[in-house]
Amino acid sequence: MPWILVLPSASRYIGRRLPFIIACFDMLLVFMIFYFSTSTTQLIIAEIMEGYFHACNITISIAVISEYTSPKYRGIFLAIKSASFFWGVWVSNIIGTFFHWKYIAVFGMLCCCYTFTSILWPESPHWLASQGRFEDCKESYRWLYDHTEESERELRQLIDSRTEYPKSRANGGCSLNFAQYTKREFYKPLLLMMTSVTQYHFSGKFVCSVYILDILRKITNSESTAYTGMLILDGVTLLGMYMGCILTRFLNRRTMYLTSSAFGVLFLFLISIYLYLVRFTLIDENKYLSILLLTCFSISVGCGPMIMTTTIYGEIIPSKYKVTLYLAIGLFFNMYSTGLLKIAPSVFRSLGLHGTFLFYAIVTGICTFLLYLYLPETKDKTLQEIEENFVVKDCLENAHLSEETEPFDAKRS
Repeated sequence: MPWILVLPSASRYIGRRLPFIIACFDMLLVFMIFYFSTSTTQLIIAEIMEGYFHACNITISIAVISEYTSPKYRGIFLAIKSASFFWGVWVSNIIGTFFHWKYIAVFGMLCCCYTFTSILWPESPHWLASQGRFEDCKESYRWLYDHTEESERELRQLIDSRTEYPKSRANGGCSLNFAQYTKREFYKPLLLMMTSVTQYHFSGKFVCSVYILDILRKITNSESTAYTGMLILDGVTLLGMYMGCILTRFLNRRTMYLTSSAFGVLFLFLISIYLYLVRFTLIDENKYLSILLLTCFSISVGCGPMIMTTTIYGEIIPSKYKVTLYLAIGLFFNMYSTGLLKIAPSVFRSLGLHGTFLFYAIVTGICTFLLYLYLPETKDKTLQEIEENFVVKDCLENAHLSEETEPFDAKRS
């Protein structure tokens, strides 16, 4: 939690690159302590140190991917980032099932090696432009995208958005003026992201990934089936996520996100109904049908909310409010993930698995409907174009209100 408060603010003053490099060294040290630990105190120290990396993962990392990649590939890279988290969960479960748990740390240290290529990166061109360092911005942008006609057009858009455009609205500053936080360009991305994060967590997939063994034991009443089902579900979840990563290259973000979310809601209702029928002994429990329903649910949710939330997160946040919104959404995300994991066992006991899945289905359905109403399309658009979509609508609303409140004589003249 403290790092979620610190990192977005720090990135505003020192850029994106340095905090990310620190996170790479931090994570390598965490895995080393994890591997050589001989007491629970040392494990807790490793977990506390990992807090920096976790905060970086839901703030700086998203900013890095959204700002360093072109609109053409931004969506697939953000989706791969989300899928990689669950890839790590799956591999950790495999290692923990068949080997000693300390080998997870060995694998983690190997995975850390490639992240040190960040030492060779340039600074984010978007951050350089926001600091008025336009020559450095051009050099960084061309290092990333080379000299092409399209990249030069996008570079001009980026520089223009940081020079003339900000001067025309609120002096282009980031002052603590309450009025600017009542604008559509601030509150609409915030509410959209809060809805998307709510859907992400209440889809139940994150909780299921942590408590999947307990859930399968209750459904199947078999220890061996629970372990087999865990690895199968993790594997098909990962398959669904990487399928989603490929599909983001071809399908519209909005279409793919909402369609997969709708199927996820459908399978949540089906699982709940199935568990209700088993509870009231209207049908016999079938472990293969249980795993099949959970598999279909995992694939549908994996293609949508589990990978697309961070994609939308990285695309719709305006640069003017990036620090404030990353901080707010990071806190919101962390409170959800921590809170839901802590209360999940109590929810399972009080509502039962059937009631829990029904609750998740209702909340996820409401969030999906709200996103259907208000989520814009962002595929193949630059960050400036997405930002201007909110700003233009805000300006039109202000102009309409000004016209309505204009004196009668002025209107007549």
